[in-house]
Amino acid sequence: MAETLGVEGRGRFYEEVAVIRDVVQNHMLEIIALLTMEAPISRDPDGLRSEKQQAFRAMRPLAPRDAVCGQFRGYRNEKGVAPDSQVATFSAMKLYIDTWRWADIPSYIRAGKRLPVTATEVLVQLKRPPQAVFDPVTQGEANYLRFRLSPNVSISLGARTKTTGEAMVGEAVELVVQETPGDEMTPYERLLGNAIRGDATLFVRQNSVEAAWSVVDPILGDAMPVHEYEPNTWGPAEAEQIVASDVGWHNPALVQETTKGAAK
Repeated sequence: MAETLGVEGRGRFYEEVAVIRDVVQNHMLEIIALLTMEAPISRDPDGLRSEKQQAFRAMRPLAPRDAVCGQFRGYRNEKGVAPDSQVATFSAMKLYIDTWRWADIPSYIRAGKRLPVTATEVLVQLKRPPQAVFDPVTQGEANYLRFRLSPNVSISLGARTKTTGEAMVGEAVELVVQETPGDEMTPYERLLGNAIRGDATLFVRQNSVEAAWSVVDPILGDAMPVHEYEPNTWGPAEAEQIVASDVGWHNPALVQETTKGAAK
């Protein structure tokens, strides 16, 4: 999750919650659970919530070495913020899920205020095949699936196709099926509507909430140093060490909305 906005006059509130309590423990871990859970055995709310519970329980508690916190320059000038505040407005972390399917496969989370774009996006990088199809020089990045959850909604498949000519040279392409939300209900309208109807699908069980808190608990409070970063950047330089030995961070880009259902 990336945001261009600051705390928008909520300085006093943010001093109490910070970024991990604000969006990581709930929104970000919920997305990870939905991506990594097994298929529900039924379509009823209990089937979905049971599988999410298993995903939360399988998340390994975060170690301080696998997380970096930051605060954008100028946060301390916000109304209600302490002049010496050490509250984090940015967090990056490496998360492991201890199941047979996801063992030793890292999931990376990055969320913060005053970043270059406002977006919630997931990139799932696929494992490379053992044999290169194209010329190794042009093999490029691995194939991927990209889920843009906001501000617009899209699902994309990134792959490589053969260029014209005899040589086996590949070029990157992205096939996009994009849905423009239009006049849909806001998230809170949907939640309130489900609550009125007694539909528990979008609500998390108490034991799932407790499991999610156990994941982030080791890095709450004063457990982590807070590094300063400039507004409109992707966080402090220290965040690069989280992915230094792997694939590097994926930076969401502004996307032009297209006609609903269009592919490009």
